Amino acid sequence: MTVSLSVTHRPGQGRPVAFLHGLASRGSVDWPDREWEGVLGERPRMVIDLPAHGDSVALGSATTSVVLDTIASSIGAEEVDLVGYSLGARLAWDLAHHPGVAVRRLVLGGLSAGEPFAFVDLPAARAALAGARSPRDPLTGMIVQMVSMPGNRPADLLSLIEGLAAEPFVPGHSAPAVPVLLLGGADDEMAAGIDDLAAMLPDARARRVPGDHLSALHTAEFRRAAQEFLAA
Repeated sequence: MTVSLSVTHRPGQGRPVAFLHGLASRGSVDWPDREWEGVLGERPRMVIDLPAHGDSVALGSATTSVVLDTIASSIGAEEVDLVGYSLGARLAWDLAHHPGVAVRRLVLGGLSAGEPFAFVDLPAARAALAGARSPRDPLTGMIVQMVSMPGNRPADLLSLIEGLAAEPFVPGHSAPAVPVLLLGGADDEMAAGIDDLAAMLPDARARRVPGDHLSALHTAEFRRAAQEFLAA
């Protein structure tokens, strides 16, 4: 049975642009209309809530391949430009060569060059959610804090992380062949490796914008860089 995710459509004319948000967020938070309306002209926008986020269903501990299949089904077969941030960028990287999606160009913001989820202590994270002390591991503690933010479904998000970690992100094994713009905040340590990622690709450029991992995608510089790249 095909599972559909929650997709907010903003109608327009021309090639659609699909947006994928980061972990423990949702489409309306990472890609708000007040920031993106008119940035891409009259082009249609589809803002997707990832599995276990926002109004989308949870997939349990489904592997990365299953998550990608679900996102691809929700995007559809029409050619799109794809914009992703953080976890959304990691998934967009792989969606660029998914047989169910036709991607023309990619904008990837806040992308880590490695696989952080493989280092999350899931038993400690789940214990913390059940009332145990906070994990000593800083990464796991950060994940617990993120998934516990108001409006999130912590248990579903930890199951999603478990499934993604079981099929980790290996950039060199799935390099997109389409043109790619990699954007990273000047103060974002998670995106420190975007120049190395760009070097793996046949047609890519890396660019820094102001901000850290939380603020970079909301800057005018981020939107302007995406606008110029997708207008080509």
